Amino acid sequence: MEGPLQTAIQVCHENDQWMSRLPEKLWDIPLYNLALPGSHDTMTYCLDKNSAVSGNESKVVKFLNKCMPCIVHPIIMKWSTTQVLTVTEQLEAGVRYLDFRIAHKANDPSMNLYFVHMVYTTVTVQVAPTLRTMWQRGHQVIVSYEEDMEVEKHRELWPAIPYWWGNKTATRALIQYLEHMKRMGRPEKFFVAGINLTENLRYILVHPFGSLKKMTLQSLPYLKIWIKQQYPGQKKECINIIAGDFIGNDDFVRDVIELNTKINPPLQCQNKGAGTNSI
Repeated sequence: MEGPLQTAIQVCHENDQWMSRLPEKLWDIPLYNLALPGSHDTMTYCLDKNSAVSGNESKVVKFLNKCMPCIVHPIIMKWSTTQVLTVTEQLEAGVRYLDFRIAHKANDPSMNLYFVHMVYTTVTVQVAPTLRTMWQRGHQVIVSYEEDMEVEKHRELWPAIPYWWGNKTATRALIQYLEHMKRMGRPEKFFVAGINLTENLRYILVHPFGSLKKMTLQSLPYLKIWIKQQYPGQKKECINIIAGDFIGNDDFVRDVIELNTKINPPLQCQNKGAGTNSI
């Protein structure tokens, strides 16, 4: 294993227990008032190269992929992959927010569920945890679900967590969007500031040899500056979860974790201090 990925794996061992290492005086602060690193489209490291385009994509994309699969499908893969670390490696890297998109394949007679981002993953969703097995393994997790009807039926689910998605191709425009959202005021509980850029058809045509990874890596130095300027907390312009693509590159996870050193009870944006216990 070489290059940036090797560096990312090394970071994993340094940040895997970062929450439990923070001062006890901050353990009672609500998790939604802390800075938590997250990954956008967590499972795209295992997209299936032979997968059909998902049912949620436009008719144009489906048509082009059907007519010219040898040309279009590789392009789809380049612009769908947002992570290279496995979900375990992401957790070990310090990520504490995971973004899962789950779907059933059209015309699939099985009841299998897959993760999806334009195409489906090679792995299926395994849904068989019980309280006993979670407790025995020492696992703790908050599950947020976007479908209101399902949340009403299953009271153990957390309501949808707002995601500030800029839908921008340019880093400057994305930062301007995030600053605008901050001025509007943070949600009361959990929310995500997405530092992920988003391609569109025009951008892809102008960058025929590009990819989402190249697009992301070019933006990281500027996004790093923005991240280091943020403050976690309950005040209007404070942040909570920051989620990005290719979280193993640069110092993204470490920079988000270090924002918690600015906290000092009672919680105020401009004070110094540290973070919380493990989720």
